[in-house]
Amino acid sequence: MNITELKIPDFGTPRRESDIPVTLEIDGVEVTVPEGTSVMRAAAMMGTSIPKLCATESLEAFGSCRVCLVEIEGRRGYPASCTTPCETGMKVRTQTPKLQELRKGMLELYISDHPLDCLTCAANGDCELQDMAGVTGLREVRYGYEGSNHLRMAKDESNPYFTYAPSKCIVCNRCVRACEETQGTFALTIEGRGFASRVAASQNDSFLDSECVSCGACVEACPTVALLVTSREPDYEQPHEPAGVAASDP
Repeated sequence: MNITELKIPDFGTPRRESDIPVTLEIDGVEVTVPEGTSVMRAAAMMGTSIPKLCATESLEAFGSCRVCLVEIEGRRGYPASCTTPCETGMKVRTQTPKLQELRKGMLELYISDHPLDCLTCAANGDCELQDMAGVTGLREVRYGYEGSNHLRMAKDESNPYFTYAPSKCIVCNRCVRACEETQGTFALTIEGRGFASRVAASQNDSFLDSECVSCGACVEACPTVALLVTSREPDYEQPHEPAGVAASDP
């Protein structure tokens, strides 16, 4: 018997409860949502999926990936739809040639510092970075690997339940936020600045020696396989081979 995994839609940001309705226009379609609802969620509620990497409805919006940019009539620039609340009378465009160009450029930068091993990767076919590259139409990367990158950073296999591969981390902050908002442990942080930024456990300890309680919230939140559950029972004596890691209302 074939079992098909049912994917639950992820509206990008948490649901807001309010008795105050806000009516706006998204891609020419009028939509009414509770006050406080993000532009990203409002678009998802009407069936329009805005590309995203750092956003997920189980966590508060962060706005770091810059993939979910939109155009808003009367406003300068391209705001992140996940951190932009809906306002009455707002007119939003989610799909334009300029937005496609910007999103594609951002994905190209992410991919330029990411291992090109999709076909053998445990997340092949179930990777948000891979999905967004397809959505934006990214087919080739202009930047080579001759410059600085994180591809040779050592994997942390100290924890018996999951591994951390910094070479596959896109610094979306979802694991850090999940550790704080979901678990309340505050065991993870982002160390360094700019290009040097990477996820670190406690004071740059190994995951096993850190304050991590192995709850799995960070692994569940990771959009790539930078954090990946191990495939065998806990065994502190032997290395562990990673396996695949196995949100919502309108």
